[in-house]
Amino acid sequence: MDGTIVDTEPYWIAAEHALVEAHGGTWSHDQAMQLVGQSLTFSAGLLQEAGVELEIREIIDTLTAQVVRSVQQQVPWRPGARELLEELHLAGIRCALVTMSEGPLAREVVASLPRPYFEVLVTGDTVSQGKPHPEAYLTAVELLQENDPHLGIHHCVALEDSVPGVAAAVASGVATVAVPHIVPLPDDGSYALWDTLAGRSLAELEALLLQADATGAAAASAGDARG
Repeated sequence: MDGTIVDTEPYWIAAEHALVEAHGGTWSHDQAMQLVGQSLTFSAGLLQEAGVELEIREIIDTLTAQVVRSVQQQVPWRPGARELLEELHLAGIRCALVTMSEGPLAREVVASLPRPYFEVLVTGDTVSQGKPHPEAYLTAVELLQENDPHLGIHHCVALEDSVPGVAAAVASGVATVAVPHIVPLPDDGSYALWDTLAGRSLAELEALLLQADATGAAAASAGDARG
């Protein structure tokens, strides 16, 4: 969500700066970059190391409340995000929102959408292990499977913008599209790399799945040949 669908990373960074400075510390750009895409528990731990004298839960609640207030004033959409969601919705493609932000912020963003684009919400406060662990993506697939037992990992595509997010998606086994925003991402061949969602379409996502299926079939055939 943050950085892929909505450009809330500046809101998070501003909230981090305000919190650290309120406790007499300083917060650098490099420190802020370490938190992009991470679980809020991990982020809160680094903020404690920077001098914030609050419990983990208090830090998470303070940051989330500030970002929610900012989103209520303006939802900063990423280029092409709403257009792609609209195309997917009209085509009947089921979507899940998988974010390390907690429920209050995710619901605020979803409430601002013109249609119910997301059938499933998996948030940071509903999983035991945050990104880069694949639990959140595996949970999303399981929830989608409740209404479609024939749905599999190989039917799904994840869109991500951060290093931890991409790692989580790839580890879950879903085809993954990386759309770098705040932090650059290397092109290592384990995912597709797009500069932006602007102008992207359902047809391109379907092509990625076909490519992933072909790659998997080729790997399986090679394994059989070696056997």
